[in-house]
Amino acid sequence: MKAKAKRRLRKSSSRDSTRESLSEPSSIEPGTDPHSPKGKINTNDRKSRTGKGRGLPKKGLQDTIYATVVPELEEGELEKTVNPIVQEYFEHGDTKEVEMLLKELNLGPHRYEFSSLAVSLALEGKASHRELTSRLLSDLSGKMLSGNEMERAFDKILKELPDLILDTPEAPQMLGQFMARAIADHVLPMSFFNRYKGKVDCDYARAALDRASVLLSMKKEIVRLDNVWGVGGGQRPVKHLIKEMNLLLKEYLVSGDVSEAEHCLRDLEVPHFHHELVYEAIVMVLESKGDKAIQMMVNLLKVFWQTGLITLDQMNRGFQRVYDELPEINLDVPHAHSIMESFVDVCFQESVITKQLRDACPSRGRKRFVSEGDGGMIKS
Repeated sequence: MKAKAKRRLRKSSSRDSTRESLSEPSSIEPGTDPHSPKGKINTNDRKSRTGKGRGLPKKGLQDTIYATVVPELEEGELEKTVNPIVQEYFEHGDTKEVEMLLKELNLGPHRYEFSSLAVSLALEGKASHRELTSRLLSDLSGKMLSGNEMERAFDKILKELPDLILDTPEAPQMLGQFMARAIADHVLPMSFFNRYKGKVDCDYARAALDRASVLLSMKKEIVRLDNVWGVGGGQRPVKHLIKEMNLLLKEYLVSGDVSEAEHCLRDLEVPHFHHELVYEAIVMVLESKGDKAIQMMVNLLKVFWQTGLITLDQMNRGFQRVYDELPEINLDVPHAHSIMESFVDVCFQESVITKQLRDACPSRGRKRFVSEGDGGMIKS
């Protein structure tokens, strides 16, 4: 009897414990293995396990930010990448676009070579390309390129001069002009030359440094370094072109070097404005003393005409402008008419001008010779 009662008591307590365990909430979803990963609580889950909250990251957790890394440009790829940028700049002339393109590149320790490559390309190009390059260096200095990088660039070009002259014989002189302009634009410091004094073995580098030194020592009224390239086309104001042509003619009258004068005129790149040179040349003849200027200017115009540098239209326009202004010129130069007639005759004899242009030359005012009855006097 006692044993039966004990068994009943054990069964009753077992049923009660089972009911209690079934009534408790389970943290494991039904039908899942408690040992499986799904059955475990995800401690990194953003959702609130209490059913409240906005699902924001828990404190201490940060989002990962990915940045684009531009690989450093290899030295062998530098020239292939930079050259097209510079060549396109020669076409559009927008320094800001070049700056934007450089920001997209990772030139690494070779950043300074952008300047040296740009100058090297400009040496092989036109005067307008050299002017654009000088402007580019000025705009990039202090922004994209440091002063130290600019100095390293010009150091590199000075060392490359023996190779550069093979394609560009005038490279030393032009590099000297680049350096002088860079100093005027505060791209290079004046101290840049001090390190080379008495330490230059290369004749070409010495010629470049001498050229720069001469330009920097000359008076501003003789040479303006901001216009050292004599750039032409629509990029130059008319007043400056006139000054350039005057300087060209004055230097020619001193040196007598026709080829240098021809080179300077071509570098201006203003064939539509060559009539101004003809005009200035004639006015110089009228204001000069003696026959030397007449013969020298005739020779100069003859070469320009024979080489096709000055066209028939430009030659005619230059002479016609002087014809139209001769009365005013005569007020300052009393013998302008007689000098003009002599000059026109020599030009015609040397086939510089046509017979029609010679005959269009104004006579000496209204003076004329009358009949013998008037005593052979010249009357107005």
